[in-house]
Amino acid sequence: MSFSSDVKEELEKVVPGARHCRLAELSAIVHFGCKIETGEDNLTQIVILSENSPAVRKYFTLLKKTFIIKDNVDTVLQAIKVLDDRGVMNQISEEIHPLLIKNSCCRRAFLRGAFLCIGSMSDPRKGYHLEFVCEYEKQALQIQQVISGFEIDARIVKRKKYHVVYLKEGAGIVDILNVMGAHISLMLLENLRVEKEVRNSVNRQVNCEAANITKTVKAANRQIEDILLLQKRYGLSNLPEPLRQMAEIRLEHPEGSLQELGEYLDPPVGKSGVNHRLRKLSEMAEEVKG
Repeated sequence: MSFSSDVKEELEKVVPGARHCRLAELSAIVHFGCKIETGEDNLTQIVILSENSPAVRKYFTLLKKTFIIKDNVDTVLQAIKVLDDRGVMNQISEEIHPLLIKNSCCRRAFLRGAFLCIGSMSDPRKGYHLEFVCEYEKQALQIQQVISGFEIDARIVKRKKYHVVYLKEGAGIVDILNVMGAHISLMLLENLRVEKEVRNSVNRQVNCEAANITKTVKAANRQIEDILLLQKRYGLSNLPEPLRQMAEIRLEHPEGSLQELGEYLDPPVGKSGVNHRLRKLSEMAEEVKG
């Protein structure tokens, strides 16, 4: 099962306690996952289009809990009338009536219902991406507006004939999972984010240390080449005492760091002193090459 499916399975089990929140989520499912049509005897009916099992099951759960339906035709018609009175039964291209999502809790429920029907999320092990695929631009704009109300940045892109509301930042996806009530998925995502950040940090550190080692080795090889050139040209014994001692120590300890080389000198000197003497030897070698 995909991570996106796990999120929907979790959201299916989140049933609001307040009737107005259940109505907001039910409206989102009808709006995004159903179509309204007139059947026989001119009766309005709701046809579920979604093949998404969590969305279908959540639809019937909310319908029964909100309107106390007991497989009775009259109560079903009552439910449709209530939805119609609130503007849900308008053409699907229209946005959800603002009164249905005027409260923050109802907006959370609305996003939950929308994600169940038209939402998806990539596997966070591979990348961060969460989206709502809308058939109409008004739908996308309303979802974006609702998400922005929770101070989460969501963007819209046109993909073929669809309008897609999407988030690509891990922090934003964590926030919207929290808003919708997918707390288990949120914790799993956070764990994966921490694991990825630690792994990336370790890789950066290893790469940095490897680069530093390579740089040190190259510098040491260049210094030894310069010292050997001076030895061949002048003889190390003819160099000034501080430089002679430095040259001999470097030849004896080709892999030593500046700090280690300084400790071998008599008297010991610091890294800056070692670096100064090695630079002086390199300058003398450059003069010989010139």
